[in-house]
Amino acid sequence: MEAILSGMVEGVLVVDRGGRLQLANRAAQAMLQVDAGAMSRPYVEVIRHPDISAQLAATLRGEEVDTRELALARDPSRMFISRAAPVAAGAEGGAVLVLHDITDLRRADQIRRDFVANVSHELRTPLTAVRGYVEALADGPPDDETRQRFLEIITRHTTRMERLVKDLLRLAQLDARQEVPDITVCDMRQIFDAVVADLAPAIEARRHRVTIDVAPDACEIRGDAAKLHDVVRNLVENAVNYSADEADVRLEARRTDGAVTLSVSDSGPGIPPDDLTRVFERFYRVDKSRSRPGGTGLGLAIVRHLVELHGGRVRAENRQEGGARFTVTLPG
Repeated sequence: MEAILSGMVEGVLVVDRGGRLQLANRAAQAMLQVDAGAMSRPYVEVIRHPDISAQLAATLRGEEVDTRELALARDPSRMFISRAAPVAAGAEGGAVLVLHDITDLRRADQIRRDFVANVSHELRTPLTAVRGYVEALADGPPDDETRQRFLEIITRHTTRMERLVKDLLRLAQLDARQEVPDITVCDMRQIFDAVVADLAPAIEARRHRVTIDVAPDACEIRGDAAKLHDVVRNLVENAVNYSADEADVRLEARRTDGAVTLSVSDSGPGIPPDDLTRVFERFYRVDKSRSRPGGTGLGLAIVRHLVELHGGRVRAENRQEGGARFTVTLPG
């Protein structure tokens, strides 16, 4: 029994009929900051949490006690479910209390709620625009120039919705580990050139200056060429969207200490320090008061998944000379 209790992640407390602590497993001692010397002492002297004390008191009086959700003083950010029950009939009497840590479940539930809310918001905005312009076209035949402008707006918003759904499906596949990397020898210079060519209209429209610098020993690396192309494209697209006109965007590839680093730097406004670790979250906005200048808000989340699929890591940082830098580190 001691081996079972000590190996449990749930906290278990046992008090006798007189309210003296008889047992507290390792998890309960850590959760409630109870040491082994507290055994045989009244629980009211040892347990400082009012809800837990109330549950034990009611159970010892023979009352039926509801499950409670509570936070502990040791770490208020963690949530627990507390259940108390009387000791089985025929024994000395007393009560048993079990603490379940549900922090991860609550966090996952909050992420799900935020995700649904964000998807709803991202779809509602273009849908509202599309419906408005369709109704305007249906109300009466506008002139050719106005009709063409309306159709272009409708096309732009439907394309954005299509990209959003496509990115959501991609993330679902990555979460389910349904994408398997096809590892071959990749030409990084070719990947960089292809990405710049794909994004040429946006780069030229903003008059950005793009520089590509690939070290000789980093020209060929092992990886999935299509997925690395998606990684670089999302990072460059992010730099283009968030940089001012006529900004500098730099793409680099280096090999150091047996690893390959790919970086995309810009001369934009940079990222607030508190947001550096959160920019890879889905739909996360650095500036909550502004709409995104482009994209679906899922690009960096996809980058993180694709990089981890290669066994690598990605990080964001601010450059001393201004702007942001995203660095991907892959096994050599």
